[in-house]
Amino acid sequence: MSAALALQSALVAALRADAPLTALLGGQAIHDGAPQGAGFPHVSLADLTSLDYGDVSGERQEHYATLLVWSRQGGRRQALEILGAATAVLDGAPLALASHRLVNLAVERTEARRQADGATWRGLMRLRAVTEAD
Repeated sequence: MSAALALQSALVAALRADAPLTALLGGQAIHDGAPQGAGFPHVSLADLTSLDYGDVSGERQEHYATLLVWSRQGGRRQALEILGAATAVLDGAPLALASHRLVNLAVERTEARRQADGATWRGLMRLRAVTEAD
């Protein structure tokens, strides 16, 4: 399994395992890519970009992941509460990865913005991770 796939699986599993986060979402509304017609609120892992991390062997990689939070009824407050709960789960978390080791995981930024429809809020979390082969 590639480091990116291992990281993707670990991120989603960690979020799904967190009771306070799932309570804010009203259940298991955490997706690896949002399914068509997903209800609100929900969280989805969107983009994941991987780069070599200056290691000649190519065994160390840097990853940037984007987590999206979608809210309607609870608005900005709900989006920020969900982002806060996800930050508590992921920032600095020592996640176990298949066939790789997580060197570090950090939340680089979060934001919440109202969407063009005026009713939907999109929260965004940008994560940075460094992995190396076992």
